[in-house]
Amino acid sequence: MDHDFPTIRLAAAQAAPVFLDRDATVEKACRIIQEASDNGAHIVGFPEGFIPAHPIWYYHYPATSQTSLDLATRLFLNSVEIPSPATDALCKAARRANCYVVMGLCERRAGTTGTMFNAQLHIGRRGEILGVHQKLVPTVGERLVHSSGSGHGMRAFPTDFGPIGGLICGENSNPLGVYTLAAQNMRVHVASWPHYFFPGWTKMYDTALLAGRNIAYMCKSFVINACGTISKEMREIMEVTDGDRDYLADPKSLGGSTIIDPFGRVIAGPAGPGEEIIYADADLTDTVRAKLVHDFAGHYQRHDVFQFKIHPSAPHAPPPAPLSDPSPKSEDQVTEASPGDGEQDEE
Repeated sequence: MDHDFPTIRLAAAQAAPVFLDRDATVEKACRIIQEASDNGAHIVGFPEGFIPAHPIWYYHYPATSQTSLDLATRLFLNSVEIPSPATDALCKAARRANCYVVMGLCERRAGTTGTMFNAQLHIGRRGEILGVHQKLVPTVGERLVHSSGSGHGMRAFPTDFGPIGGLICGENSNPLGVYTLAAQNMRVHVASWPHYFFPGWTKMYDTALLAGRNIAYMCKSFVINACGTISKEMREIMEVTDGDRDYLADPKSLGGSTIIDPFGRVIAGPAGPGEEIIYADADLTDTVRAKLVHDFAGHYQRHDVFQFKIHPSAPHAPPPAPLSDPSPKSEDQVTEASPGDGEQDEE
């Protein structure tokens, strides 16, 4: 067996936050990271917005209600700056556990009193921050609290086991986003999902499974589908109507985490609606075997027919009132690159 393609253990952490309490949720995350490591995990994926919570109250309360305004204020006050003591604690936990962590969190721009992003924090096994992926376009109620993300983190991050990528919720169905990661030879993908979808939409279990299997098959990578769930406290807040109670009582409304291999087969899960960590052993040579048939960003693609560019260098929302006024790149300065060139523009 080639030492560059070992068998590693993947973990999907399906858990509820300590609702809108950053410090307590960070402590819970550190315990989960250690538990996963004790069970042999090399990579641990967490749900969307795990720290300190996802803004699901907009599914149940009017946006301008006092409840929504109070909860959104708590969300900002408990969101995470990068770097900060909260990320230091997560990095220390990853280093102690000797495993890679992809953490879903609400990121706030340092020094502001209002700008937040829906983000995935990628942490290395030595405790270093590898990078941050911000959700490019907020979805539904997220648009009331989250800004559009930067293209800088639309990439797979290098690890000892090859590139690891990730997307957040609806992004996992964005074909251009998925192709961007496929072109960077991603071996493991972390799909982060919220506590649950809004009532009246498809169930999270069904959508996460569909999108996760699609990514695995298209990218020929392993997929950690890390779905969220809720605590008793969260349920009591969100059960406003009988319809809410019925929806949250349906096991398929919550959880459903899975781990999927490069052939699109489910190799762990689905998890039930409650808290648990699921594990799967991933033979990374399967990423090679699968690409012998289809390498959609390589030999099974026609780069002379299709061309694709990304613009990753500049953030979507630059800081207000910058001290200088740098000239943006003109279109003729944007270069083209082959798949696998990381942060450069890709065909």
